[in-house]
Amino acid sequence: MSELPVEETLELWALSLRDVKSRMRVLFTQERVAVSAGQFLDGLLGDERRKTGWMRAEAAGDKGPWRQQAILGRVPWDADALRDIVRDYALETLADPDAVLVIDETGFLKQGHASCGVARQYTGSAGKITNCQIGVFAAYVSHHGHAFIDRALYLPKAWTDDPDRRGKAHVPQELGFATKPAIARTMIERALAADVPFSWVAADSVYGVGDIEMALRRAGKGYVLGVSAKHAFNSWGKPYAVAGTAKDIAADLPPVAWRRLSAGSGTKGERLHDWAYIELADLDAEDFDAKFSGLWTRGLLIRRNISDGDLAFFSTWCPQGTSMETLVRIEGHRWAIEDSFETAKNELGLDHNETRSWHGWHRHVSLVMLAFAMMAVIRHHANAAPPPKTMRRPHRHP
Repeated sequence: MSELPVEETLELWALSLRDVKSRMRVLFTQERVAVSAGQFLDGLLGDERRKTGWMRAEAAGDKGPWRQQAILGRVPWDADALRDIVRDYALETLADPDAVLVIDETGFLKQGHASCGVARQYTGSAGKITNCQIGVFAAYVSHHGHAFIDRALYLPKAWTDDPDRRGKAHVPQELGFATKPAIARTMIERALAADVPFSWVAADSVYGVGDIEMALRRAGKGYVLGVSAKHAFNSWGKPYAVAGTAKDIAADLPPVAWRRLSAGSGTKGERLHDWAYIELADLDAEDFDAKFSGLWTRGLLIRRNISDGDLAFFSTWCPQGTSMETLVRIEGHRWAIEDSFETAKNELGLDHNETRSWHGWHRHVSLVMLAFAMMAVIRHHANAAPPPKTMRRPHRHP
C-alpha cells in the first residue's frame, strides 16, 4: 500500500484518524458520546475479523457493548450529516473533473424478519434469492482512488406498506416506496447539488432506465449504463443502421466490428474482453432541454467474454468523438465499487451491523464509509510520497 517508511506511515495513520474524528465531532452534543463514536471507528479499523458490539467494546476497554450499541441506537445524531462529511472529506483528496460516479447495490444476509428492509430478494452477493437487506451505494472513482460517498437502504413494498413494521424499525413517516433506480437518481441529484466533480456515471443493468438517462443528459454527464439483452435500440443518421434488441444487433455484427480491449487492471492483470461499439445518433444539447451547447452521441456498447462468449450490453451517452476505448475504460470503473464492497465487508465490518432499525443501518454504514474513505486518503498520500533525493554532483573547478 505504501511507499513511505513504516514510521511515516504510522504517523500518517495517526494524523488521519485524529482528523476524521474531529470532523465528525460536530455531530454529537456530548463529549463522552463523541469519544464512543471515535472508539467505534477504532473498532472498525481494528484487526478483529468480526466487528460485533462485544468485539468493539473489548477493543475500547468497555465492560460491555452498550456504549457501542448506543451509537447506533438511542443516542440522537444525524447519519445523513455524517454521509455528507464523508463525501466532502473524500473529495478533498480524490476530486477530479473526469471522475466516474459508480452506482451499485450489495446484499446483507440476515436471519429472521425484524431487521429493517429484510426480505427474500435477489442479491448478487449471494448469487440467489435469499433473506437479506439491500443497500444502494454511490462510489466516487478517480485516478486518485475511490470511496463511497452515498448510501441508502432499499425498502421493499412489504415494508413501506406495513405501518406496524415501519414503526418498530423507526422508518421515517415521510418515506415512501422507491425503486432502486429512483434511489440512484436521488443520489445523482444529491451529488450534482453538492457540486461533486465528475463527468461520467457507470452502473449495471438495474439502473439503465430512462429517468436516470434523461437526468444525466440534462446535467451534461456521460454514462455507460447496463441494459438487458431485450433492450431495444434504433439508429438514425449514421452509416451503420441498426434496429432491434441489443442481443439481435450483436448477433448481426461482422467479425471486424469486434476489438479486444482492456477495461483496466485487476488483481489478475488486464481485464480483457472483446468489445463492439455502435454509434446510434448525434443529438444537439438543445434537443434534450440542456442549458449548454454541443453535440452528444447515443450509442450501444457490447462486451463479449473471451472464454465463453457471454454478452453484456450498455447504453452510452458521450460527447461526440468520444472513443470506444474511453467508454470501455469508463465501464471498467465499475470494478472499483465491487472491490470496495469486498474490502468494506472483509476488513471494516460493513455487513456486521447488529441493529434492526432504519437509523441504525444508516449510522453503521456511514461510519464504515468514513473508515473506508480514510483508508483511501491514506493510500493516496502514501503512494504519492516524493521520490528520494538524489546526490548533487560536486562542482568541478577548471
